[in-house]
Amino acid sequence: MNSLKDFPYKHVLVLGLAKSGTAVASLLRKQNVYVRVNDKNASEEDENVKSLRAEGIEIILGSHPIHVLDDIELVVKNPGIPYDHDIIVEAEERGLPIFTEIEIASKLIDNPIIGITGSNGKTTSTTLVTQMMQSSKVPVKVAGNIGEVASEIVQTLTDHEQLVLELSSFQLMGIHEFKPHVAVMLNLFEAHLDYHKTFENYVKAKCNIFMNQTTDDYFVYNEDDIHIVAASQHVKSQKVPFSIKKPLKKGGWIDDTYLYFNDEAIIKLEDIVLVGSHNLENILAAVCAAKISGATNDGIRHVLTTFQGVKHRLQFVEEINERLFYNDSKATNMLATEKALKSFKKPVILLCGGLDRGTNFADLIPFLQNVKAIVTFGETKNQFAKLAEEANIQNVSIVDSMDEAVHQAYEYSDRGDVILLSPACASWDQYPTFEKRGDMFIDSVNTLK
Repeated sequence: MNSLKDFPYKHVLVLGLAKSGTAVASLLRKQNVYVRVNDKNASEEDENVKSLRAEGIEIILGSHPIHVLDDIELVVKNPGIPYDHDIIVEAEERGLPIFTEIEIASKLIDNPIIGITGSNGKTTSTTLVTQMMQSSKVPVKVAGNIGEVASEIVQTLTDHEQLVLELSSFQLMGIHEFKPHVAVMLNLFEAHLDYHKTFENYVKAKCNIFMNQTTDDYFVYNEDDIHIVAASQHVKSQKVPFSIKKPLKKGGWIDDTYLYFNDEAIIKLEDIVLVGSHNLENILAAVCAAKISGATNDGIRHVLTTFQGVKHRLQFVEEINERLFYNDSKATNMLATEKALKSFKKPVILLCGGLDRGTNFADLIPFLQNVKAIVTFGETKNQFAKLAEEANIQNVSIVDSMDEAVHQAYEYSDRGDVILLSPACASWDQYPTFEKRGDMFIDSVNTLK
């Protein structure tokens, strides 16, 4: 493992454990940095706490006393901790720099980084880029918001491997010198305003992904997104746009038949397995980033003719008796369900419902034209039953379990139909996570075989 370059800090506070805090604390200790960890919610019995104590790291649990900042030169903050946290406010008043974990990780490597951000589609695009490069025999590892912590992955990178990072606005707020060779911005919608307070603050955080780039680097961006186009005026790197609405002389684009990179036809649209116009944007972004990073057309085509989606994100599950089952459990709001419904021209049986956050679902009605039946569950089941009535959908069932929902949906279906789980609600009324809800759907589908 490389040594931290130009790293003047010898006493560091890691605020918040979880995966990233644990990983960066351990990494810093291996670099002979004195590390203090502060976490309010962790307990002495947590395995992370035990392992870090065994490495000689000071850990303060149960509260956030101001004295955790004594003798500290740098704070490494868990991305989810807001900047109005008492410790962060005090650290800023003391003039202490505040990083997130990816800033530390990036200082350990010289490898090219592909950083991917956006309001929606980050995981799908990150996965596509990674698989396109792997299929092209380009050495690569993936980390960030997608699963593995960057601070762990950089310790195992070989000299020839590139690093693909899925990056959230929370992570990007805490960078100072972090610089991806290829920065990708997919889209910008209002999100996480409880954290960022304003949309302008949110956009500013996202734009940190390109702030340190130079003319030797690349910025892959959505030419159809007015917010990104405006932000791109400040980019110093080489711009590589993509669009699903118009042909481009440079970048990624489509016509009625093909997907292109620059003037080169890469693949017929009809050969792409992943459905949905939003996924076509993700695909174009991934093709641009992968081509810049050494992927071959054959490698890209192999992925696009086999990749069926990230689990729980409009994931194709199974075809049973000519019915197509899709798991979109990650659709925890109306916008996500709208995008899912727009992805299909075939008749749809929609499985929906979940945690009641007081949402008015009437805005979904224009997107229910192809929906022939609704099967609903959870706290919002009565709202969706009423919605079906307002949309003149005759086949409606209220059920109590996912297994019952899947079997009822099958009863409503005919050959050629799509059976789609896209709840438009969070899962917490019945399931601990959207992943668990999606897994239950997949298990229930498998019982139909």
